[in-house]
Amino acid sequence: MYGPDHEAFRETVRTFLTKEVIPHHERWERDGVVDREVWRSAGRQGLLGMAVDEEYGGGGTPDFRYSAVLIEEFARAGASGLALSLHNDIVGPYLTRLANDEQKRRWLPGFTSGDLVTAIAMTEPGAGSDLQGIRTTAVDRGDHYLLNGAKTFISNGVLADLVVVVARTTPEGGSGGQSLLVVERGMDGFERGRNLDKIGQKAQDTAELFFTDVRVPKENLLGEENQAFAYLMGNLAQERLAIAVGAAAAAEEILDVTTRYVKEREAFGKPLARLQHIRFEIAEMATENAVSRAFVDRCVADHSDGRLDAVQASMAKWWATELNKRVVDRCLQLHGGYGYMSEYKVARAFLDSRIQTIYGGTTEIMKEIIGRALLR
Repeated sequence: MYGPDHEAFRETVRTFLTKEVIPHHERWERDGVVDREVWRSAGRQGLLGMAVDEEYGGGGTPDFRYSAVLIEEFARAGASGLALSLHNDIVGPYLTRLANDEQKRRWLPGFTSGDLVTAIAMTEPGAGSDLQGIRTTAVDRGDHYLLNGAKTFISNGVLADLVVVVARTTPEGGSGGQSLLVVERGMDGFERGRNLDKIGQKAQDTAELFFTDVRVPKENLLGEENQAFAYLMGNLAQERLAIAVGAAAAAEEILDVTTRYVKEREAFGKPLARLQHIRFEIAEMATENAVSRAFVDRCVADHSDGRLDAVQASMAKWWATELNKRVVDRCLQLHGGYGYMSEYKVARAFLDSRIQTIYGGTTEIMKEIIGRALLR
């Protein structure tokens, strides 16, 4: 699936991780946020905005395989703090596809350089996977919208300079009455709550956001008014595929770690790997990972060719994340008491991977999407 250019990019990502991320990640986990400068370093290395046009400092290629390479290497490194995939693969498409020329000139150069960190604010205290339950409102006041509401569980919420906010612009419009507004750092009435204390991915800043009579200029409307739901549905397939790619790579990595461990660790006078039960566990997980990898890779290839649909993406997200959760749990068990120690990679993976079956749409929502499509 990957060519020489992708593999050269993989080496760039690995070098960046080795020099700029891994040495600092433990401190970032204690701080609950990464250093701001690492975003700019990622921009200098060409890791931001690979799909953005070159005139704005991007890579100029829509080939999702470059994003897949970056996601895989970050997952294998266990580097959950620096949310480049959120920036590139989730927020990025809204800016590249919906922004007008003036907005692109205003935002994309900072997006690709790392000077502007981005987030998307969909989830609310009372609305998670059900986007039709969004209550944040944006009232038309002529030359601006008056934005009021609250969002929660917003990744990059502390560092973000640009937040794409989903708000209701037509109260009676249902899912057809929502719009996308870009809220910028420093706007009056825009406040950040606490950096949320999560059980995993502790280096990744996740915050509550509050909007109280925020005057958002009409120039910050992204796309057309009342079309947000359609835009969200169109972009969620890539978001879910990105999560699936990371889950598949994480499952493979933790199995590799565990395979090495059972070869070295002895019990009853011989390596664990010589016990039949251990061999069967490794064999089962390796086979499941291979099957998962084949499907996820096909979805990546389909997406790069413009052929990935919502059902495929939902299948990939559901399968890969649930498998990752099972694999990490089984690998922790094979580590015995050491697996419960936080300095071991398997323990950190156990905590970091748990969110994958929840964010981007829960497993239950993925099944509902698939079932509806098959039974309509």
